[in-house]
Amino acid sequence: MPYMRILITNDDGVNSSGIMAAKKAVEDLGKIDVVAPATQQSGIGHALTLFEPIRVTSNNLIDGTEAYSVSGTPTDAVIIGIYELTDKKPDLLISGINIGENLGMSELTTSGTIGAAMEASVHGVNALSVSLQVNRGDIKFHDGYVDVDFSHAQKMTRRVSKMILEKGLPEGVDFLNLNVPSNPKNDDLKLTMLGKRMYQIHIEKRLDPRGRPYYWIDGDSVEDDKRGTDVHVLKRENCATITPISMDSTSDLDLMKDWLD
Repeated sequence: MPYMRILITNDDGVNSSGIMAAKKAVEDLGKIDVVAPATQQSGIGHALTLFEPIRVTSNNLIDGTEAYSVSGTPTDAVIIGIYELTDKKPDLLISGINIGENLGMSELTTSGTIGAAMEASVHGVNALSVSLQVNRGDIKFHDGYVDVDFSHAQKMTRRVSKMILEKGLPEGVDFLNLNVPSNPKNDDLKLTMLGKRMYQIHIEKRLDPRGRPYYWIDGDSVEDDKRGTDVHVLKRENCATITPISMDSTSDLDLMKDWLD
């Protein structure tokens, strides 16, 4: 395989355990550049910073290698990584390994992990978003080191990354969304479609000390019973899922023509 350049980012922050796990998974496949948000950015989606300056700081990861910390969103990190901090457009962008799964249609627009992969694909870079299912809600939004077993996620990340570097992505596929179970039954990787949703929205209303209302948006997990979806396969079959995503979200134009008549 020829010399390759791999850019790694995430939405959990540059000091996340998941970013180190991703780096270790592919470090022998090419030259690695790590450019990621300075702090936890979960749920930021595909947001871009336009009304304040973005600061970039060079620092060392726990293994002593250099990484760039970006005072912005995952999308900011991808743009700065591609156009400012590297001398060659990457052959692959890996976003992750995220702590917590990113499944279904709703996560497509809210996940910062997926948003980073989406941004890379816009700029012609093959991209892979990777997320690891966890069973503890308190660590999903942690900023920094967490004690999680990334071994299976690393194996799957390496496997898919190597295929992308060797073959590219199929025509019509802009990026891949990989989700890995916390307790896998086997080493299988199943091709899936997006499920309808991952969470049932829950809004909690509270009052501040002055009696004014404020709200917390949360969600209860939903199990999609439709076979073949990422939600069903990961949660019911305990199997890693790979979902091909296209950036062309245009609906059937013929249906609109009939509707407009």
